[in-house]
Amino acid sequence: MYIDFVNTPESERNKTSNAYQQRSHSQNYYSDNYPPSDFKNSLLILIAATMNADGSVLRSELDMVKSMLIRTYGEEEARMLLLRLRDYLKQSHNLAEVCRNLRNRMGYSPRLELLHVLFRISRADGDISAPEINLLQQIAAQLGISTPDYLSIRAMFVASPDSDFQILEISTSATEEEAKKAYRKMVMRFHPDRLGSLDDAERKAAESKFIKVQQAYENIKKSKGWS
Repeated sequence: MYIDFVNTPESERNKTSNAYQQRSHSQNYYSDNYPPSDFKNSLLILIAATMNADGSVLRSELDMVKSMLIRTYGEEEARMLLLRLRDYLKQSHNLAEVCRNLRNRMGYSPRLELLHVLFRISRADGDISAPEINLLQQIAAQLGISTPDYLSIRAMFVASPDSDFQILEISTSATEEEAKKAYRKMVMRFHPDRLGSLDDAERKAAESKFIKVQQAYENIKKSKGWS
């Protein structure tokens, strides 16, 4: 079941689409075939694939994506991108090609953040299904994200007996010094104060990741009897 993204009649959507196309013709936002090499198209395709992974598109997922697009691009362009996303949800895509394009355009840290975003979308309904996890693992590999980094991000959303160790990217037999070193590395990566200027939603997401790192370290110390 697909959701009406903009809650407006088809005739009004067409009017808005045509007007926006005239203003942004050079970007081909409303061409019949959106080029997969376009950065925004590639992002939308991965979002659509993630939303479709479990066979249904939920309002909670849409609300999260809509808020993200508005924060990033403003309301007018977000509206156009949501219309495009609606089309992508009805299509199949070559995810390997899309990920290759993104891998060529994005540094490693932004690709990690993209994977975080896709996990947050999957978790919007409170749970992440096995098909969603399988898809995100495939996307991570095709984006060139290392297995330890993928497992660390997954462990922030999917609990398992080894989640705390996976978040810090250490083995269950790690020494106290190894755990401390890994924790400091993660603090450097995720501390909100090190991420520059953030809006409220971005800061909240950064703080959530940082808190998970702190909790993982404290849980490991407690389980090992370290001070």
